[in-house]
Amino acid sequence: MTSFQFRTVPHIVSAPGAAPELARHAAPALKGARRLLVVTDKGVMGLGLLNSALEGLKADGFQVHVYDKVVADPPESVIEEAVTEGRGFGAEAVIGFGGGSPMDTAKVVALLLGSDQPLADMYGMDRVKGPRLPLILIPTTAGTGSEVTSVAVITTGATSKRGIAAAPLYADMAVLDADLTLGLPKHITAATGIDAMVHAIEAFTGKRFKNPVSDALALAALRMLHANLERVCQDGSDREARAGMLLGAMLAGQAFSNSPVGGVHAMAYPLGGMFHVPHGLSNSVVLPPVLRFNASAAEPLYAEIAGHIGLHASSAGLIEEMERIADAVGIERRLSQLGISHNDIPAMAEDVAANDRLLPNNPRPMAYGDIVAMYEEIL
Repeated sequence: MTSFQFRTVPHIVSAPGAAPELARHAAPALKGARRLLVVTDKGVMGLGLLNSALEGLKADGFQVHVYDKVVADPPESVIEEAVTEGRGFGAEAVIGFGGGSPMDTAKVVALLLGSDQPLADMYGMDRVKGPRLPLILIPTTAGTGSEVTSVAVITTGATSKRGIAAAPLYADMAVLDADLTLGLPKHITAATGIDAMVHAIEAFTGKRFKNPVSDALALAALRMLHANLERVCQDGSDREARAGMLLGAMLAGQAFSNSPVGGVHAMAYPLGGMFHVPHGLSNSVVLPPVLRFNASAAEPLYAEIAGHIGLHASSAGLIEEMERIADAVGIERRLSQLGISHNDIPAMAEDVAANDRLLPNNPRPMAYGDIVAMYEEIL
């Protein structure tokens, strides 16, 4: 019998229209806190997604300060600025509202506001000491699953992305409101949806921490995401499909938070860190070559995934379907479409080869030459 541990967020609320009633839902997780730092980005603010939640919180007597300067692939400077504003405000709890970048930022900000541990000491696995402030996460995209993961990814220096993975990053509550995703543009919907599928695929095939609970969640997530992704890209106002995508992304997040991702994410990180390609799109582009590379080691698992979602039970069936979906929803397939050239590959490959947090999870060892060949395959 396999020995394993499984952790997740202790309180999850899933209800269309939950954001306007955030004050009621959030009370148990806030643990008496009345001064709230909301971490988000200008895109969320510009779309007005936060308005009803803020109105409800203020009407219920909460004091709220909004930090809305989070950017994609957030650098350390953004986190430090948010912490400075939070301290000046006297924040007693943190709410992350948005996609993966605002939620990842909120996690780290809650840690830094709640303890005196330096950010530089947190990078890696289980190096966070805590404590942190009460933390609530609310996703506005169906992709990262960050609302239920114990991981935050930060850009360090000019281009490198580093991860913090530790149990204190699990939020006190995750709130899923599919209505917040109704206005998401098709391209973002597609990229984040494929990102969620990648999370489930890599969790199911993880070499080090694969476990029965993550397996069950990953397969459930893949069935839900596969059934709804093209549907929601065809009609972004399909509330049922939006809810299915949001729940599927969360299940995938629970899966990979306990059976971490591997080679696909390792190869996607340089695209974001060096060229600012959105994370979901980065994962989608590098997925097919990594699946082909891993097939010799992961054939039975890839075949099981394919059969579970109604395909021919083989790695070839899974790869063909993921490529078909990318074409169907209009996702770029080549590095050259993203402004990346042959000359960029060596530096990207060096960055991947040095990723000792993710590569050990991959079903098959990836050497520098393998990484270069995979990048060249999709140039």
